Amino acid sequence: MTAAVDDVAWNAEGLAPAIAQDAATGRVLMLAWMNRESLRETLARGEAVYWSRSRQRLWHKGEASGHVQQVHEVRLDCDGDALLLIVTQRDGIACHTGRASCFYSVWTADRGWVAIDPVLKDPKDIYGA
Repeated sequence: MTAAVDDVAWNAEGLAPAIAQDAATGRVLMLAWMNRESLRETLARGEAVYWSRSRQRLWHKGEASGHVQQVHEVRLDCDGDALLLIVTQRDGIACHTGRASCFYSVWTADRGWVAIDPVLKDPKDIYGA
């Protein structure tokens, strides 16, 4: 596992972007950050663990919401500086807004950014008031 972690070209902050992609559909669910420890935890657990830049701590995806990501595969890009996690998303909700994907807005020339994906579950019902 040490080699897997050491082979990543971590940025100056010791982080690398990590894209979560749905194993069944190929849809991009979210982008988060990983550090050495979160990658080790992810590989050991088989569930996604990220580094929360806002909280400055490890973040086991789904720890508050229950929307855990089961990791089937971890890939490293050709430059060695970005990770791709092929996952099964529990309950089909990856975004803290209660949507399937964090990439739910599309740019339109006449209206700007428009949310096109529905909220599957109200965030208040996921995280409380």
